[in-house]
Amino acid sequence: MRFNTVFRTLLAGFLLAWLPAPPDLFGGSVNSGGFGLTGDTAFAAEEKRKPTRRVPTMSESTYKKLAEAQELIDAEDYQAALNALSGMLDRQRRYNGNELGAIHNMMAFVHYALDRYDRAITSYEQVLAQGDQISEGLETQVIYSLAQLHYTEKNYNEALHYMHKWLDQADNPSPEPHIFLAQVYYQMDDYPQAIVQVETAIQIAQDRGTEVKETWWGLLKYLYFEEDNWAKVLDILEIMVRDFPKREYWVQLAQVYGQEGYEDKQMYTYEAAHTLGYLERESDMRNYAGLLMQNDVPYRAAKWLQEAIDEGIVEETSKNLQSLGQAYQMAQEVDDAIPTFEKAGTKSDDGEIFARLASLYLDKDDYVKCSEAAEKALDKGGLRKAYSTEVVHGMCLFNRDRLTQARRVFVDARASARRANDKSMERMCSRWVAHIDNEKKRRDILAAAD
Repeated sequence: MRFNTVFRTLLAGFLLAWLPAPPDLFGGSVNSGGFGLTGDTAFAAEEKRKPTRRVPTMSESTYKKLAEAQELIDAEDYQAALNALSGMLDRQRRYNGNELGAIHNMMAFVHYALDRYDRAITSYEQVLAQGDQISEGLETQVIYSLAQLHYTEKNYNEALHYMHKWLDQADNPSPEPHIFLAQVYYQMDDYPQAIVQVETAIQIAQDRGTEVKETWWGLLKYLYFEEDNWAKVLDILEIMVRDFPKREYWVQLAQVYGQEGYEDKQMYTYEAAHTLGYLERESDMRNYAGLLMQNDVPYRAAKWLQEAIDEGIVEETSKNLQSLGQAYQMAQEVDDAIPTFEKAGTKSDDGEIFARLASLYLDKDDYVKCSEAAEKALDKGGLRKAYSTEVVHGMCLFNRDRLTQARRVFVDARASARRANDKSMERMCSRWVAHIDNEKKRRDILAAAD
């Protein structure tokens, strides 16, 4: 059994909402010492390697010019900073590779601040073009920034290229870069590779004894959902209700248990969620009550549905009152079912509820109210089998000793059943007509004998 289309769409929509946002670009600030972005996100993702590359020394005059540009950036006068840096590049022959790398790195930040991502990419590429004349730390930082910028620009192949290059250079990377890679693969619809990256990130976090974030589990759950791997979806949901107990996860867990055929686990999950106070929406309580009735626990269904209506969680509509009445009826609590159906009937646009009410009154031998309910049902119309309600009406009239009226109702019901090709009901009506005729004859004979 598969999800119905509506539930699948809703669940997909809910799972997509938990996809983690792209890592923050350039999490740090520009610092005058390194003349570049600190890149907190990048540096948090690796343990620094000891520098082994010797780079050319930055001259004092270059340092001062970069410091002046830094002050303009701190004042958010980006255009002036860009002009100053461009002026330096107009005389770039006087600078060594390390100095050029610092200039282009700072220029990349200015372009980013001005939302010129394509130009920021070009500037960062110029930083890398300086080769081994820039520090390994700056190179690693720029590679990470390029991966992020290409992701932002939806250049996913380039983002993958730079991110894998970054991982090749990083020592003992943290989980976040793998989550970033998973997002890139997700955008490329490569769910198997995205799964590998998320699971790698989770494993790294668990090995280090650090937090496995809720959004990571949410992303992994969605990816397995897209792969139709419901066993894995269940595994993840079981973790999420334990570590991040929320209504959404409890309800999803119950629904997936149900669609996979684990009806007992589905009911226990709903029960646990209800006990913990997570069934806070009308749809939750209606589903829970329906499940209890399905599992032959109608009294509890009626109890919790009544409580939810009293607390305003479930609206007192005709449909909800009908469900409550059915629960009471299944639990053989007829005295509670009758007033519930009466209230539901007044709110209903058709006569189905009054038809059910007529049958209940017949069972209680309250033939006057049975007739009234049957007449209301027939007057409102919209009945699936109106002749079935006519039969109930006829029985009530017979028991009220209104034989002529009852016979007329049974004759009409027989004609309707015949048109519907309902042979069984047609025969029943014929037997009632014959029984009424015989009863009339018996009474006539008794009357004549007197």
